[in-house]
Amino acid sequence: MTLPTSASLSLNPSGSGHWLRQLLLVLVGTAALSASSYLSIPLQPVPVSMQTFAVLMVGALYGWRLGGITVLAWLLQALAGMPVLAGGAGGLAPFMGKTAGYLLAFPVGAMLMGWLAQRGWDGARPLRAFVAMFACTTLILLAGGTWLGMLIGMDKGWQFGVLPFLLGDVLKSALGAATLALWYQARKSRRGA
Repeated sequence: MTLPTSASLSLNPSGSGHWLRQLLLVLVGTAALSASSYLSIPLQPVPVSMQTFAVLMVGALYGWRLGGITVLAWLLQALAGMPVLAGGAGGLAPFMGKTAGYLLAFPVGAMLMGWLAQRGWDGARPLRAFVAMFACTTLILLAGGTWLGMLIGMDKGWQFGVLPFLLGDVLKSALGAATLALWYQARKSRRGA
């Protein structure tokens, strides 16, 4: 049995501290997303980082609305010039260059992951969580590879923007599903105690 959508951190919309709690979650989420950007391997034309993992975890744990808002806030920080993207990038250039497709797909991936998690594709069912994570990361990869393909040719977009990331995304999806399963078990035992 899955926990109702209360497995999401963003719930409990009533109460006096709701907006403060939501703001705190957004700040913690953007910090986690920024930190994940620095865990990267500087490949060309697109670096490998833990950003996709963090984006999908924010979506799964925060729910589709707050997850999407958090990822958008992080991207706005990057757009404002803060060094919060892979390799410390920030400013307008990443949104116009080879990584733009991935960046623009991140909020969609987070929201889809949050939506799926709230419907039982979460840690209560780790296999479903894995499938959801992999579907969302594939969506991000395809958007990024398509954008990259428009810049360098579709064959090269696939070769350099999708194919090298597939194995890593399988591993990140497995890590995400395992993390969500641990989160679910911790929440379940806390409620039972």
